[in-house]
Amino acid sequence: RGGGVAGAARPAAGVPALPDGEGLTVVVNTASGTAGSAGLDVLRERLPKAEVVECGGEELEAELAAAAARAQVLGVCGGDGTVNAAATAALRAGVPLALFPGGTLNHFALDLGLGGAEDTCRAIAEGRAVRVSVGRITPTDGSGDGATRYFLNNFSIGAYPELLRHRLRWAPRIGGGPAAVLAAWRVLRAERPVRLTLAGRPRSVWLLFAGNGTYHGTGPTPRRRDSVGEGLLDLRLVHGGGRPGPRLLAAAFTGPLSRSPLHVATHRHGLRIEDVPPGTPLAYDGEYAKAPGSLVLAALPDALAVYRPR
Repeated sequence: RGGGVAGAARPAAGVPALPDGEGLTVVVNTASGTAGSAGLDVLRERLPKAEVVECGGEELEAELAAAAARAQVLGVCGGDGTVNAAATAALRAGVPLALFPGGTLNHFALDLGLGGAEDTCRAIAEGRAVRVSVGRITPTDGSGDGATRYFLNNFSIGAYPELLRHRLRWAPRIGGGPAAVLAAWRVLRAERPVRLTLAGRPRSVWLLFAGNGTYHGTGPTPRRRDSVGEGLLDLRLVHGGGRPGPRLLAAAFTGPLSRSPLHVATHRHGLRIEDVPPGTPLAYDGEYAKAPGSLVLAALPDALAVYRPR
């Protein structure tokens, strides 16, 4: 998959140029898929005064928060889940973010147009960045852990989080492709539509997908963006109910559903989701959690400055 162009992302004014890396702290997730070969040698050569912190596991979020509090620029090396945690820390601290792709897929870095560590180092040295939009997940009923979460790529509720959970569990043993097939088979046999309230209207859904910006493709879980600065949620909804549900879900994972009256696509600045059954899973940027009973999704335009060369 090729990188995007981030066409609607506007230049970020006032970000610091760090020619030798002084003022940059890069947190490396040693547990990420390709962190060991993600261009850290390039970083150390091009920006020799940058601080590099290697960690993994439960201490990652604390290290990111501490680094964001003391640095002019927070850098991160890891996959999409790690980048999500870094973006959250950068948003809370009000500092720019620098990405060194180091995961298995690196969706956000590719859609941003970053080719690798050389691009990021050049952008930091020259002080070039863009403003990107961020999706926000805000619980509104006090259930769950009550934490506000963010997503750079996408959010989903319904069958897809269960698919993700099974796939992540089986992929290390049997490989990504077979794990996806096995996970889809498991979900088709075991899952049922989720009954909830969307924007005040009761719904039964197999899947609700919200992308941070418009994704290409007509299926309910599209995979590529040209822009990360649009400031809109790309909403895809697969209605549930009745015997057609499993067949519809099968189609969702194998092809587009643009002609199905049960697949709805629209764009919105936000969406209120209520009456979520206890224990319902959600997924955001590849991470997996239990959904609160009610929440609000919102697109935050120009929320974060991220380094990217011209």
